[in-house]
Amino acid sequence: MTGLREPRERALRLRRRLLLVSWLLVAAVLIARAAEVQLVERAAWAAEALAQHEKSRVVPPARGRILDRNGGELAVSHMRAAVGIAPREIVDREAVVSGLVEHLGVRPATARRVSAGTDSWNVVPGRYSMTQVEGLRGLKGVYLEDEPSRLYPRDGLARGLLGVVRDGVGRGGIEQSMDSVLAGRNGREIVVRDSRGRVVPGQVVVVQPPVAGRDVVLTIDQDLQAIAEEMLVAAIDSTGARGGDMVITDPGTGEILALTSVVDGSNAALSAVNTTYEPGSTIKPFTTAALLRYGVALLSDSVDTGDGSWRTEGRLISDIGGGGWLTLHEVIRESSNVGIAKFASLMSSGQQYTSLRDFGFGTPTGIPLPGEASGVLRRPEHWTPMSSHSLSFGYELSVTPVQMAMAFGALANDGLLMEPTLIREVRDHDGTPVRLGRPRPVRRAVPPSVAEALTPVLVDVVEEGTGTRARMSTFRLAGKSGTTRATGADGRYEHAKGAYFASFGAIFPADDPQLLFFVRLDRPQAVYYGGETAAPVTRATLETLLSARQAPIDRKALALAARHVPPPASPAPLVRFAAAIDDAPLDAWPASPAPEGYAGAMTVPVLEGASVRVALRRLHKLGLRVRLEGGGMVRATLPGAGVAIAVGDTIRVLTREATLVVPADAPEAPGRGG
Repeated sequence: MTGLREPRERALRLRRRLLLVSWLLVAAVLIARAAEVQLVERAAWAAEALAQHEKSRVVPPARGRILDRNGGELAVSHMRAAVGIAPREIVDREAVVSGLVEHLGVRPATARRVSAGTDSWNVVPGRYSMTQVEGLRGLKGVYLEDEPSRLYPRDGLARGLLGVVRDGVGRGGIEQSMDSVLAGRNGREIVVRDSRGRVVPGQVVVVQPPVAGRDVVLTIDQDLQAIAEEMLVAAIDSTGARGGDMVITDPGTGEILALTSVVDGSNAALSAVNTTYEPGSTIKPFTTAALLRYGVALLSDSVDTGDGSWRTEGRLISDIGGGGWLTLHEVIRESSNVGIAKFASLMSSGQQYTSLRDFGFGTPTGIPLPGEASGVLRRPEHWTPMSSHSLSFGYELSVTPVQMAMAFGALANDGLLMEPTLIREVRDHDGTPVRLGRPRPVRRAVPPSVAEALTPVLVDVVEEGTGTRARMSTFRLAGKSGTTRATGADGRYEHAKGAYFASFGAIFPADDPQLLFFVRLDRPQAVYYGGETAAPVTRATLETLLSARQAPIDRKALALAARHVPPPASPAPLVRFAAAIDDAPLDAWPASPAPEGYAGAMTVPVLEGASVRVALRRLHKLGLRVRLEGGGMVRATLPGAGVAIAVGDTIRVLTREATLVVPADAPEAPGRGG
C-alpha cells in the first residue's frame, strides 16, 4: 500500500507545481501587459479615452453681405439661436417655462415638456433671433447655440441673380460665383460628451474662431431692378407670354444696372444669361455697321426690294408688301429682310463674320454668373450659300439677351465693346475695399464714325419705323425691334400660333446715352411682333424710372438731352400705311399724363368710335401727324388715348376696315434663316 501511495503523491505534487507555474506565467503576462498599457501605451490610450469624451466640430462663419450699388442690402446673414434645455440642471423650473413662453412664443405644453423629466438634454423646436433669446441668458439649465442664417430683405427681388445658399454653399447666381469670397473661413471648437456620446451642455471650448465672409457690392440698383421686374411681369401678363428677360446697362462702363428673367412664372432662373435664341431683326444694325465699317455701302445707297420678295439660291426672302427702292437707312427703318440681305451680299463672308464676332456674338461675355451660354456663330467655312443672307437678318446664329445688350451698348459707346461689370467692389470686414470692379473694354467693334452714323438711323426706327411704340414725347430714343421664330427642345422651329420671340434694344437718350435697354418676350400671344410687344416695355420702364426720386441717371445731362419741341406746323399730308390689326387690345399699357415742365407736351385724345374725318380734324388741329390705316370708324389709335405725346408726333389711326398684315420685323415664311 505504501508503494502505491508514493507515486500517486508525486503525481499530485507535479500537477500542483504545473498549476502554480501556469498561474505564475499568467500573472507575469498580465503584469507585463499592464505595465505595457500603463507605461508604454499610456499616451495613446489616454488620447483615445479623451476622444470618446471630446469631439472637434466645425464652426461656420457669418456669410458676407450682398449689397446694391448704393449700399442697400440684398442678402445678409443673421445669427439664429438653437435653444437646448438640460432638465437636471434647472433650478427654477417655472422661470424657465415662463421664459420659453414669453420670449420664444412656444406653447406652454411644449415648454413644460422640454424642461421636465430626468432627461439630460432636450431641444426647443425652431430657431430664434438674438433678440428673442436675450431674455433667456443666465437661466440655469438653458443653453444657446448660435447658427448663421441667410436672409433676403427685399422679398424675392433679383432672386435668379442672387441665387440661394443651401447647406452653407452658394447655389446659383452671385451666391455661387462669389462663394469663396462670401463664405469666409470655418472655425473649430471642442465639445465634451458624456458616456453615452451626448454633448454635455456648456462644455464648449473654441479652438479657432471663424472668420466672417467679405461683403460683395453689385452694380445693380435695387430700385431700378424692382422697376424692371415689375414692368417685365406686367408685359408678360399683358401679352400672354411664357416668360421674358430685361437687361439694363450703363453703356459707357458696361455696368449691369438691372438684370431679370421670368421663366414659366418664376424669377428664380436667369435665361438672360444661360438661354440662347435667334435674334431676328435686332441683328440688322450690326449688319449695317459691318457694311459701313468696310466701306461696302453708304447709308444713302439704294437697293430695289421689288414687290417685297426675292428668290435667291432656291429660297424666298420676303417682306411686307412691295418696298421698291430703299436706301440702307430706310432698309433699317422699315426692317426690310430683302433689302438687308441684298446689301449683305456685297460683303465677303470673312468681313461679315469678323464684324459679328467683334460685337461679341458667339463668345461668352464674361459676366460673373454661373452657366453663361456662349451662343453660336459658325465660322465661314461651315456656311451654306444662304448663310450670309440669313445672318444679315438674324438667323443661323444664336445669342443671349446679355450679349445683345452689350452689343447695342457698343453702338451707344462710340463703337467700344465693354465687358459686363456686375461686381462693383469687394469689402473687408471693416468696410475697407479690397477689390474694385473697373470698366473693362473688350475691343473696338467699329470706328466711332460708324457708331455715330448709325444713331440717327436707330432714332428713325423709333420715330417713324417699327419701334414707334417706344417713342417718348420728351426724349429721343434709338432702338431696333425684332421678331423671330422659337425653336423647341429638338432644335426645330415651332409652328404653333405665337411661337415667336419678340425683342427690342434701345439707347436712352439717343444724343447722350446713359442707359441701354434690351427686352425679350418668349412666345407672346395675339400680337407677337417686337415693335408691338417688347418696345412698350422699354417705354413703360423709362416712364416709371423718370418719375422715381432716386435713379441711376444724371438728371442735369438728361435735361440737356431733352427733345426740342417745334412750334405747331401745318398739317402733314395724309399717309396711308399698312399695320398689324388684331382683335386683342392694341395698347395694354396704362395711359401716362404729360410730364410736368415740358413745353408742348400733351396726351392722345379719345377717338374710338369717331369717324375718320372727325379724328383727322382733331389730330391735325393739335399739330400731330397722322398715319391712317383703313377707312370708316376709328377702332383705336397708337399710341392709345391718354398717352403722353408732343407736337409733331405721328399717330396711327386704326379703323374697323383695316386688315391683318405682317410687319417688317417679322420673319418670313418658315425655313432656316427666315
